Amino acid sequence: MAASRLAVIGGGNMGEALARGMVNARYASAESLIIAEPVEGRARYLRETHGFQVVSAAAEAAEKAEKVVFAVKPQVLGAVLSSLKGVIGPKHLLISIVAGATTRRFTEAFGDTTRVIRVMPNTPALLGAGAAGLSVGGAAGAGDLAEAKKMLESVGKAVEVPEALMDAVTGLSGSGPAYVFVFIEALADGGVRAGLPRDQALLLAAQTVLGAAKMLLETGEHPGRLKDMVASPGGTTIAGLHALEKGGFRSAVIDAVLAATRRSAELGRGESGATN
Repeated sequence: MAASRLAVIGGGNMGEALARGMVNARYASAESLIIAEPVEGRARYLRETHGFQVVSAAAEAAEKAEKVVFAVKPQVLGAVLSSLKGVIGPKHLLISIVAGATTRRFTEAFGDTTRVIRVMPNTPALLGAGAAGLSVGGAAGAGDLAEAKKMLESVGKAVEVPEALMDAVTGLSGSGPAYVFVFIEALADGGVRAGLPRDQALLLAAQTVLGAAKMLLETGEHPGRLKDMVASPGGTTIAGLHALEKGGFRSAVIDAVLAATRRSAELGRGESGATN
């Protein structure tokens, strides 16, 4: 098998989203990627659907790469790192998207000279609309950070943050798409309750969220000002906003981010439990 520049360890949803996103953005080609995925059914899917090179062992993938993206569940990271001792070396730039896993986990496994970037992306990277935070660890330098940021910006937006804030990034943008999906579903349910057909309500809800986010990003206006532009005195929007405030909408969203942030920190400490 020809040498590959980029390995993805873990072919689950996030690994697949990043790999597909990078290929779609032409940051990498399907031929230049190699994915390590031990579950044969999943490996077959990745081969047949996307044309990726897929092997079962992390060591085989890492040997063929210069950049190694870790996209495994936190609970199996220890076993994966153990399997790569003697394989990971100075040529490798490690990029970890493992929730809660600190850069120290990697330097403890492979030595203080290990170049590692901790990243928290999200699934919209699949469509080139991801949001990610990243931080530097080990012996990684400015060039390594720039390369990781280039990779992430090929599939969306990326911001550098101190590693101490990566759990907060996980709670906000890492888990955030799920909160937005629930909000879109709730908007559509409201439309159905008011009499709209389900398919039309869902289309209107999703496009409304997309348009509002695009308006915020492209105008640079504060969201409160954009909200006030829609909410005219005594009108329909302010009535709806009042209902959201009565229902504790803001507090519920803040609590969701904080709960996910705490869970990310727990995972980083090795505490067991479901990851989602």
